[in-house]
Amino acid sequence: MADKVFENNQVSIVGEITSDFTFSHEVYGEGFYMVEVAVSRLSNFADNIPLMVSERLIDVSENYIGQKVYVTGQFRSYNKHEECKNRLVLSVFVREIEFVEDSEEVEEDIKSNQIYLDGYICKEPIYRKTPLGREIADLLVAVNRSYGKSDYIPCICWGRNARFASGFEVGGHVQVWGRIQSREYVKKINEDEIEKRIAYEVSVSKIDFLVS
Repeated sequence: MADKVFENNQVSIVGEITSDFTFSHEVYGEGFYMVEVAVSRLSNFADNIPLMVSERLIDVSENYIGQKVYVTGQFRSYNKHEECKNRLVLSVFVREIEFVEDSEEVEEDIKSNQIYLDGYICKEPIYRKTPLGREIADLLVAVNRSYGKSDYIPCICWGRNARFASGFEVGGHVQVWGRIQSREYVKKINEDEIEKRIAYEVSVSKIDFLVS
């Protein structure tokens, strides 16, 4: 069962570590830590992606800033309660991590950031057009985990994929291929205060709707 669950949520990324490790939580005596990696796009922009790493996989007391790593794992979510409501927090749960050397192969965007999800539409798709006429559809996909848990992954579709996805119904079974991207936005805290935040989502390159 565990292997089957792992197959429905697969991430592989190559990125440069840009932060120190910070403690997140402990489960049965095993400590988990957060660290940021910058993953290059073809446009020379970098996505800053948070990793959740077990202290059993790497020495979290060391400084690895500037080093490049290859990571495989799963894109996971949890609800963080703040400001009287829940906020969806996303990170890559690392199963394997290894250091890699710079090379042209590593720098190829398609190889440095890949995700596959097999899940279910859990919110009505939001379809819209940009001022320039580009079609976009926002999806929220629930991906089952073991022990009755699920991860809720925001996905964004473009063009033909957006038109296709706009007709999906809640509960529909989908398979998604794409990349994890980060996006800065401004959150209004109150009348006098704003805060810069980063949202994470899957930029969809291919999507299939499965009929039972």
